[in-house]
Amino acid sequence: MASTGLFFIPNFRSNAPNNRLNIAVIGVGGRGKANWGSVPNENIVAMCDVDDNLAAAGYLLYPKARKFKDFRVMFDKMAKEIDAVIITTPDHTHFAATMIAMELGIDVYVEKPLAHNIWQLRTMKKAAKYYNITSQMGNQGHTTDGIRLIKEWYDAGILGQVNEVHAWHGAFNFGPGKYFTKPESFPPTVDPVPEYLDWDLWLGPAKYREFNSAYAPKSWRGFYDFGNGQLGDWACHTLDAPFWALDLGSPHTVEATAKNPMSEHGFIADESVTTFQFGPRKGKEPVTLKWYEGGEKPEIRPEWGIEKFPKSGMLMIGEKNTLMTGGRPNKPQLLVSPEEWAEFQVNLPEKTIPRIGEEKPVDEWIDAIKNNYLPGSNFDYAAELTEMALVGVLAQRFVTKIEYDTENMRVTNRPELNSFIKEPVREGWSYGENL
Repeated sequence: MASTGLFFIPNFRSNAPNNRLNIAVIGVGGRGKANWGSVPNENIVAMCDVDDNLAAAGYLLYPKARKFKDFRVMFDKMAKEIDAVIITTPDHTHFAATMIAMELGIDVYVEKPLAHNIWQLRTMKKAAKYYNITSQMGNQGHTTDGIRLIKEWYDAGILGQVNEVHAWHGAFNFGPGKYFTKPESFPPTVDPVPEYLDWDLWLGPAKYREFNSAYAPKSWRGFYDFGNGQLGDWACHTLDAPFWALDLGSPHTVEATAKNPMSEHGFIADESVTTFQFGPRKGKEPVTLKWYEGGEKPEIRPEWGIEKFPKSGMLMIGEKNTLMTGGRPNKPQLLVSPEEWAEFQVNLPEKTIPRIGEEKPVDEWIDAIKNNYLPGSNFDYAAELTEMALVGVLAQRFVTKIEYDTENMRVTNRPELNSFIKEPVREGWSYGENL
Protein backbone atom coordinates (compact mmCIF):
# COMPACT_ATOMS: atom_id res chain seq x y z
CA MET A 1 0.00 0.00 0.00
CA ALA A 2 1.17 3.51 -0.77
CA SER A 3 1.01 4.57 2.88
CA THR A 4 3.55 1.96 4.01
CA GLY A 5 6.48 3.83 2.45
CA LEU A 6 8.42 6.45 4.36
CA PHE A 7 7.55 9.68 2.63
CA PHE A 8 6.12 13.08 3.35
CA ILE A 9 3.14 14.76 1.74
CA PRO A 10 2.94 18.34 3.02
CA ASN A 11 -0.40 19.45 4.38
CA PHE A 12 -1.36 22.68 2.59
CA ARG A 13 -4.37 23.57 4.74
CA SER A 14 -4.65 27.03 6.20
CA ASN A 15 -4.22 27.11 9.97
CA ALA A 16 -6.43 30.16 10.41
CA PRO A 17 -8.30 29.84 13.74
CA ASN A 18 -11.75 29.88 12.06
CA ASN A 19 -10.95 27.08 9.62
CA ARG A 20 -12.78 23.80 10.16
CA LEU A 21 -10.50 20.79 10.19
CA ASN A 22 -11.24 17.59 8.31
CA ILE A 23 -10.80 14.91 10.98
CA ALA A 24 -10.56 11.13 10.69
CA VAL A 25 -11.37 8.89 13.64
CA ILE A 26 -9.68 5.53 14.23
CA GLY A 27 -11.44 3.71 17.05
CA VAL A 28 -15.03 4.95 17.14
CA GLY A 29 -16.50 3.31 20.23
CA GLY A 30 -15.56 3.39 23.90
CA ARG A 31 -13.04 6.05 24.78
CA GLY A 32 -13.02 7.05 21.12
CA LYS A 33 -16.49 8.54 21.45
CA ALA A 34 -15.33 10.84 24.25
CA ASN A 35 -12.51 12.06 22.01
CA TRP A 36 -14.35 12.66 18.74
CA GLY A 37 -17.28 14.03 20.73
CA SER A 38 -15.02 16.94 21.66
CA VAL A 39 -14.81 18.28 18.09
CA PRO A 40 -18.39 19.37 17.25
CA ASN A 41 -17.17 22.40 15.31
CA GLU A 42 -14.92 20.41 12.97
CA ASN A 43 -15.68 18.09 10.01
CA ILE A 44 -15.48 14.37 10.71
CA VAL A 45 -14.84 13.01 7.24
CA ALA A 46 -13.86 9.39 7.97
CA MET A 47 -14.44 6.79 10.67
CA CYS A 48 -12.56 3.53 11.03
CA ASP A 49 -13.24 0.64 13.39
CA VAL A 50 -12.84 -3.13 13.28
CA ASP A 51 -15.88 -3.59 15.56
CA ASP A 52 -19.21 -2.70 13.93
CA ASN A 53 -21.04 -2.90 17.27
CA LEU A 54 -18.80 -0.39 19.03
CA ALA A 55 -18.81 1.90 16.00
CA ALA A 56 -22.57 1.82 15.37
CA ALA A 57 -23.50 4.92 17.40
CA GLY A 58 -20.78 7.01 15.80
CA TYR A 59 -21.71 5.84 12.32
CA LEU A 60 -25.31 6.92 12.93
CA LEU A 61 -24.25 10.38 14.11
CA TYR A 62 -22.01 10.94 11.09
CA PRO A 63 -23.72 9.25 8.11
CA LYS A 64 -21.73 11.31 5.60
CA ALA A 65 -18.33 10.24 6.96
CA ARG A 66 -16.73 7.45 4.94
CA LYS A 67 -16.49 4.17 6.85
CA PHE A 68 -13.51 1.81 6.97
CA LYS A 69 -12.29 -1.24 8.88
CA ASP A 70 -8.59 -0.95 7.91
CA PHE A 71 -6.95 2.40 8.62
CA ARG A 72 -4.26 1.63 6.04
CA VAL A 73 -6.96 1.59 3.36
CA MET A 74 -8.51 4.75 4.79
CA PHE A 75 -5.23 6.65 4.51
CA ASP A 76 -4.57 5.33 1.01
CA LYS A 77 -7.97 6.47 -0.23
CA MET A 78 -8.36 9.72 1.72
CA ALA A 79 -4.92 11.08 2.65
CA LYS A 80 -5.43 14.36 0.78
CA GLU A 81 -8.82 14.89 2.45
CA ILE A 82 -7.65 14.47 6.06
CA ASP A 83 -6.08 17.24 8.14
CA ALA A 84 -5.96 15.50 11.51
CA VAL A 85 -6.69 12.09 13.03
CA ILE A 86 -7.84 10.91 16.46
CA ILE A 87 -6.54 7.43 17.34
CA THR A 88 -8.29 5.55 20.14
CA THR A 89 -7.41 1.89 19.69
CA PRO A 90 -5.77 -0.76 21.90
CA ASP A 91 -2.15 0.04 22.77
CA HIS A 92 -0.61 -2.41 20.31
CA THR A 93 -2.06 -0.63 17.25
CA HIS A 94 -1.28 2.99 18.24
CA PHE A 95 2.10 3.02 16.54
CA ALA A 96 1.13 1.76 13.09
CA ALA A 97 -1.78 4.16 12.70
CA THR A 98 0.21 7.09 14.06
CA MET A 99 3.24 6.53 11.88
CA ILE A 100 1.20 6.38 8.68
CA ALA A 101 -0.57 9.60 9.60
CA MET A 102 2.67 11.42 10.41
CA GLU A 103 4.30 10.24 7.18
CA LEU A 104 1.39 11.89 5.39
CA GLY A 105 1.82 15.16 7.28
CA ILE A 106 -1.42 14.62 9.23
CA ASP A 107 -1.67 15.96 12.79
CA VAL A 108 -2.25 13.25 15.39
CA TYR A 109 -4.03 12.80 18.71
CA VAL A 110 -3.35 9.42 20.37
CA GLU A 111 -4.85 7.94 23.52
CA LYS A 112 -2.55 7.04 26.40
CA PRO A 113 -0.28 5.23 26.79
CA LEU A 114 1.34 6.59 23.66
CA ALA A 115 2.67 3.27 22.32
CA HIS A 116 3.16 -0.37 23.20
CA ASN A 117 6.95 -0.52 23.46
CA ILE A 118 9.91 1.78 24.02
CA TRP A 119 11.32 1.67 20.47
CA GLN A 120 7.95 2.80 19.18
CA LEU A 121 7.99 5.74 21.59
CA ARG A 122 11.44 6.87 20.48
CA THR A 123 10.46 6.54 16.81
CA MET A 124 7.19 8.47 17.25
CA LYS A 125 9.03 11.26 19.05
CA LYS A 126 11.55 11.50 16.22
CA ALA A 127 8.87 11.29 13.52
CA ALA A 128 6.73 14.05 15.01
CA LYS A 129 9.69 16.42 14.69
CA TYR A 130 10.77 15.13 11.29
CA TYR A 131 7.32 15.52 9.73
CA ASN A 132 6.58 18.72 11.67
CA ILE A 133 3.10 17.69 12.80
CA THR A 134 1.03 18.78 15.81
CA SER A 135 0.95 15.86 18.23
CA GLN A 136 -0.90 15.17 21.47
CA MET A 137 -1.28 12.23 23.84
CA GLY A 138 -4.65 12.02 25.55
CA ASN A 139 -3.73 12.15 29.23
CA GLN A 140 -6.46 14.53 30.36
CA GLY A 141 -4.78 15.56 33.60
CA HIS A 142 -1.99 17.37 31.80
CA THR A 143 -4.44 20.10 30.81
CA THR A 144 -5.77 20.72 34.32
CA ASP A 145 -5.18 23.55 36.74
CA GLY A 146 -4.23 20.92 39.33
CA ILE A 147 -1.09 19.68 37.61
CA ARG A 148 0.02 23.28 37.11
CA LEU A 149 -0.48 23.98 40.79
CA ILE A 150 1.67 20.98 41.70
CA LYS A 151 4.56 22.13 39.54
CA GLU A 152 4.23 25.74 40.71
CA TRP A 153 4.16 24.71 44.38
CA TYR A 154 7.20 22.50 43.91
CA ASP A 155 9.11 25.15 41.96
CA ALA A 156 8.27 27.69 44.68
CA GLY A 157 9.92 25.45 47.28
CA ILE A 158 6.72 24.54 49.17
CA LEU A 159 7.69 20.85 49.32
CA GLY A 160 11.46 21.24 49.49
CA GLN A 161 13.58 18.45 48.04
CA VAL A 162 11.45 15.42 47.16
CA ASN A 163 13.09 12.02 47.57
CA GLU A 164 9.98 9.82 47.69
CA VAL A 165 6.93 9.42 45.47
CA HIS A 166 4.20 6.86 46.10
CA ALA A 167 1.27 6.12 43.80
CA TRP A 168 -1.45 3.49 43.90
CA HIS A 169 -4.55 2.23 42.18
CA GLY A 170 -7.35 0.12 43.59
CA ALA A 171 -7.93 -3.62 43.52
CA PHE A 172 -8.75 -5.27 40.21
CA ASN A 173 -12.38 -6.03 39.53
CA PHE A 174 -11.98 -9.01 37.22
CA GLY A 175 -15.08 -10.08 35.34
CA PRO A 176 -16.81 -10.21 31.95
CA GLY A 177 -17.32 -6.77 30.50
CA LYS A 178 -14.77 -5.21 32.88
CA TYR A 179 -11.52 -3.51 31.92
CA PHE A 180 -9.65 -6.51 33.27
CA THR A 181 -10.99 -10.03 32.69
CA LYS A 182 -9.30 -13.35 33.25
CA PRO A 183 -10.06 -16.11 30.77
CA GLU A 184 -11.39 -19.32 32.29
CA SER A 185 -8.12 -21.09 31.56
CA PHE A 186 -4.58 -20.52 30.22
CA PRO A 187 -4.01 -20.71 27.36
CA PRO A 188 -7.45 -19.25 26.67
CA THR A 189 -9.92 -21.44 24.84
CA VAL A 190 -10.95 -20.67 21.27
CA ASP A 191 -14.24 -18.78 21.03
CA PRO A 192 -16.19 -18.08 17.84
CA VAL A 193 -15.29 -14.71 16.35
CA PRO A 194 -18.36 -12.44 16.49
CA GLU A 195 -19.74 -11.49 13.08
CA TYR A 196 -19.35 -7.80 13.87
CA LEU A 197 -15.59 -8.06 14.58
CA ASP A 198 -12.69 -8.30 12.12
CA TRP A 199 -10.35 -10.25 14.39
CA ASP A 200 -7.35 -10.25 12.06
CA LEU A 201 -7.41 -6.46 11.78
CA TRP A 202 -7.96 -6.14 15.53
CA LEU A 203 -4.72 -8.10 16.05
CA GLY A 204 -2.94 -5.85 13.58
CA PRO A 205 0.84 -6.09 14.19
CA ALA A 206 0.54 -8.63 17.04
CA LYS A 207 1.34 -12.29 16.52
CA TYR A 208 -1.71 -14.21 15.37
CA ARG A 209 -3.72 -16.09 17.98
CA GLU A 210 -7.24 -17.47 18.03
CA PHE A 211 -10.01 -15.29 19.41
CA ASN A 212 -11.19 -15.40 23.02
CA SER A 213 -13.84 -13.07 24.42
CA ALA A 214 -11.45 -12.04 27.24
CA TYR A 215 -9.31 -10.18 24.68
CA ALA A 216 -11.88 -7.99 23.00
CA PRO A 217 -13.64 -5.66 22.96
CA LYS A 218 -12.71 -4.30 26.38
CA SER A 219 -10.33 -6.35 28.52
CA TRP A 220 -7.22 -6.50 26.33
CA ARG A 221 -5.27 -4.32 28.82
CA GLY A 222 -4.51 -7.28 31.06
CA PHE A 223 -2.70 -9.15 28.25
CA TYR A 224 0.79 -7.78 27.73
CA ASP A 225 0.80 -8.60 24.00
CA PHE A 226 -1.95 -5.99 23.55
CA GLY A 227 -1.90 -3.63 26.54
CA ASN A 228 0.41 -2.46 29.29
CA GLY A 229 -1.62 -3.41 32.34
CA GLN A 230 -2.81 -0.98 34.95
CA LEU A 231 0.56 0.73 35.25
CA GLY A 232 0.60 1.49 31.53
CA ASP A 233 -3.02 2.61 31.64
CA TRP A 234 -2.78 4.92 34.68
CA ALA A 235 0.82 6.10 34.99
CA CYS A 236 0.22 8.73 32.30
CA HIS A 237 -2.40 10.18 34.67
CA THR A 238 -1.17 9.50 38.19
CA LEU A 239 2.57 9.90 37.63
CA ASP A 240 2.32 12.82 35.21
CA ALA A 241 2.66 15.48 37.93
CA PRO A 242 5.78 14.11 39.66
CA PHE A 243 7.35 13.28 36.30
CA TRP A 244 6.87 16.89 35.13
CA ALA A 245 7.60 18.71 38.37
CA LEU A 246 10.65 16.65 39.34
CA ASP A 247 12.10 16.23 35.80
CA LEU A 248 12.31 12.51 36.49
CA GLY A 249 13.23 11.21 33.03
CA SER A 250 13.87 7.47 32.82
CA PRO A 251 14.72 5.33 35.86
CA HIS A 252 18.09 3.61 36.08
CA THR A 253 16.64 0.69 38.07
CA VAL A 254 13.15 -0.78 38.43
CA GLU A 255 12.19 -3.78 40.54
CA ALA A 256 8.78 -5.45 40.76
CA THR A 257 7.32 -7.89 43.27
CA ALA A 258 3.96 -9.58 42.78
CA LYS A 259 1.43 -11.94 44.30
CA ASN A 260 0.23 -14.64 41.94
CA PRO A 261 2.56 -13.66 39.08
CA MET A 262 1.39 -14.87 35.66
CA SER A 263 4.45 -14.06 33.58
CA GLU A 264 4.34 -17.35 31.71
CA HIS A 265 0.86 -16.44 30.46
CA GLY A 266 1.65 -12.83 29.58
CA PHE A 267 -1.07 -11.65 31.96
CA ILE A 268 -1.08 -9.15 34.84
CA ALA A 269 -0.60 -10.22 38.45
CA ASP A 270 -3.39 -9.77 41.01
CA GLU A 271 -1.24 -7.46 43.16
CA SER A 272 2.18 -5.92 42.66
CA VAL A 273 4.56 -3.25 43.89
CA THR A 274 7.00 -1.68 41.43
CA THR A 275 9.92 0.41 42.71
CA PHE A 276 11.65 2.93 40.41
CA GLN A 277 15.02 4.51 41.20
CA PHE A 278 15.97 7.85 39.59
CA GLY A 279 19.37 9.49 39.87
CA PRO A 280 20.14 13.16 40.62
CA ARG A 281 18.91 15.65 38.01
CA LYS A 282 19.93 19.33 37.63
CA GLY A 283 20.20 20.11 41.32
CA LYS A 284 17.45 17.66 42.30
CA GLU A 285 18.25 14.75 44.58
CA PRO A 286 17.68 11.05 43.72
CA VAL A 287 14.07 9.85 43.91
CA THR A 288 12.52 6.53 44.84
CA LEU A 289 9.06 6.06 43.31
CA LYS A 290 6.79 3.18 44.33
CA TRP A 291 3.74 2.11 42.32
CA TYR A 292 1.18 -0.12 44.10
CA GLU A 293 -1.66 -1.88 42.34
CA GLY A 294 -4.27 -4.53 43.01
CA GLY A 295 -5.09 -3.20 46.47
CA GLU A 296 -1.63 -2.50 47.89
CA LYS A 297 -1.04 1.01 49.29
CA PRO A 298 1.76 2.78 51.15
CA GLU A 299 1.69 3.02 54.93
CA ILE A 300 0.07 6.13 56.39
CA ARG A 301 2.46 8.21 58.47
CA PRO A 302 1.20 9.91 61.66
CA GLU A 303 2.42 13.36 60.64
CA TRP A 304 0.08 13.39 57.62
CA GLY A 305 -3.02 13.65 59.79
CA ILE A 306 -5.20 11.36 57.63
CA GLU A 307 -6.95 8.08 58.44
CA LYS A 308 -7.18 6.53 54.98
CA PHE A 309 -6.17 7.03 51.38
CA PRO A 310 -8.53 7.40 48.42
CA LYS A 311 -8.96 4.39 46.12
CA SER A 312 -6.24 5.75 43.84
CA GLY A 313 -3.76 8.50 44.46
CA MET A 314 -0.24 9.90 44.58
CA LEU A 315 2.08 11.30 47.25
CA MET A 316 5.11 13.54 46.75
CA ILE A 317 6.98 13.48 50.08
CA GLY A 318 9.22 16.50 50.53
CA GLU A 319 11.58 17.61 53.27
CA LYS A 320 9.15 20.45 54.11
CA ASN A 321 5.69 19.18 53.15
CA THR A 322 3.87 16.21 51.62
CA LEU A 323 1.48 16.67 48.70
CA MET A 324 -1.34 14.28 47.80
CA THR A 325 -3.66 13.93 44.79
CA GLY A 326 -6.21 11.40 43.61
CA GLY A 327 -5.62 9.17 40.59
CA ARG A 328 -5.55 12.25 38.38
CA PRO A 329 -3.61 15.40 39.33
CA ASN A 330 -6.60 17.73 39.37
CA LYS A 331 -7.08 18.38 43.13
CA PRO A 332 -3.75 18.58 44.94
CA GLN A 333 -3.58 19.18 48.66
CA LEU A 334 -0.86 19.53 51.27
CA LEU A 335 -1.06 17.09 54.17
CA VAL A 336 -0.98 19.77 56.86
CA SER A 337 -3.36 20.83 59.63
CA PRO A 338 -6.69 22.44 58.58
CA GLU A 339 -5.42 25.77 59.89
CA GLU A 340 -2.19 25.58 57.89
CA TRP A 341 -4.11 24.51 54.77
CA ALA A 342 -6.52 27.45 55.09
CA GLU A 343 -3.63 29.87 55.49
CA PHE A 344 -1.85 28.36 52.49
CA GLN A 345 -4.98 28.78 50.36
CA VAL A 346 -4.92 32.55 50.84
CA ASN A 347 -1.16 32.81 50.22
CA LEU A 348 -0.70 30.60 47.17
CA PRO A 349 2.49 30.79 45.10
CA GLU A 350 2.30 32.81 41.91
CA LYS A 351 0.64 31.10 38.93
CA THR A 352 3.39 31.04 36.32
CA ILE A 353 2.11 28.40 33.89
CA PRO A 354 -0.59 29.26 31.31
CA ARG A 355 -3.93 27.54 31.94
CA ILE A 356 -5.70 25.41 29.31
CA GLY A 357 -9.02 24.19 30.70
CA GLU A 358 -10.09 21.31 32.87
CA GLU A 359 -9.42 17.95 31.21
CA LYS A 360 -9.78 19.16 27.64
CA PRO A 361 -6.80 17.68 25.77
CA VAL A 362 -8.66 17.40 22.44
CA ASP A 363 -9.61 21.08 22.62
CA GLU A 364 -5.99 21.99 23.32
CA TRP A 365 -4.83 19.91 20.33
CA ILE A 366 -7.36 21.49 17.96
CA ASP A 367 -6.36 24.97 19.13
CA ALA A 368 -2.68 24.10 18.75
CA ILE A 369 -3.22 22.96 15.15
CA LYS A 370 -5.00 26.17 14.24
CA ASN A 371 -2.57 28.46 16.03
CA ASN A 372 0.72 26.70 15.27
CA TYR A 373 2.01 25.61 18.67
CA LEU A 374 2.56 22.29 20.42
CA PRO A 375 0.23 21.09 23.21
CA GLY A 376 1.67 20.30 26.62
CA SER A 377 1.56 16.52 26.19
CA ASN A 378 3.04 16.56 22.69
CA PHE A 379 5.04 13.51 21.63
CA ASP A 380 8.32 15.02 22.82
CA TYR A 381 6.98 15.06 26.38
CA ALA A 382 4.53 12.16 26.14
CA ALA A 383 7.09 9.69 24.79
CA GLU A 384 9.38 10.31 27.77
CA LEU A 385 6.55 10.04 30.30
CA THR A 386 5.35 6.80 28.72
CA GLU A 387 8.88 5.38 28.50
CA MET A 388 9.27 5.77 32.25
CA ALA A 389 6.06 3.77 32.69
CA LEU A 390 6.96 1.06 30.17
CA VAL A 391 10.29 0.32 31.85
CA GLY A 392 8.19 -0.37 34.95
CA VAL A 393 5.73 -2.47 32.93
CA LEU A 394 8.59 -4.64 31.71
CA ALA A 395 9.72 -5.24 35.31
CA GLN A 396 6.11 -6.05 36.26
CA ARG A 397 5.61 -8.42 33.38
CA PHE A 398 8.55 -10.61 34.39
CA VAL A 399 8.49 -9.81 38.14
CA THR A 400 12.15 -8.92 38.08
CA LYS A 401 14.76 -6.24 38.63
CA ILE A 402 15.73 -4.21 35.57
CA GLU A 403 18.85 -2.11 35.19
CA TYR A 404 18.06 0.28 32.37
CA ASP A 405 20.50 2.12 30.11
CA THR A 406 18.30 4.93 28.79
CA GLU A 407 20.95 6.37 26.46
CA ASN A 408 21.23 3.09 24.57
CA MET A 409 17.63 1.96 25.21
CA ARG A 410 18.72 -1.37 26.67
CA VAL A 411 18.20 -3.61 29.70
CA THR A 412 21.74 -4.39 30.83
CA ASN A 413 21.23 -7.08 33.50
CA ARG A 414 18.58 -9.14 31.66
CA PRO A 415 19.57 -8.83 27.96
CA GLU A 416 16.95 -11.39 26.93
CA LEU A 417 14.29 -8.80 27.76
CA ASN A 418 15.54 -6.43 25.07
CA SER A 419 13.36 -8.24 22.56
CA PHE A 420 10.44 -6.49 24.30
CA ILE A 421 12.00 -3.05 23.87
CA LYS A 422 11.31 -3.46 20.15
CA GLU A 423 8.80 -6.20 19.47
CA PRO A 424 8.50 -8.14 16.20
CA VAL A 425 5.46 -7.36 14.07
CA ARG A 426 3.49 -9.28 11.48
CA GLU A 427 4.12 -8.76 7.79
CA GLY A 428 2.37 -5.66 6.49
CA TRP A 429 2.61 -3.76 9.79
CA SER A 430 6.20 -2.54 9.84
CA TYR A 431 6.73 1.24 9.97
CA GLY A 432 9.41 3.73 10.92
CA GLU A 433 12.37 1.43 10.26
CA ASN A 434 14.19 3.97 8.09
CA LEU A 435 13.51 7.08 10.15
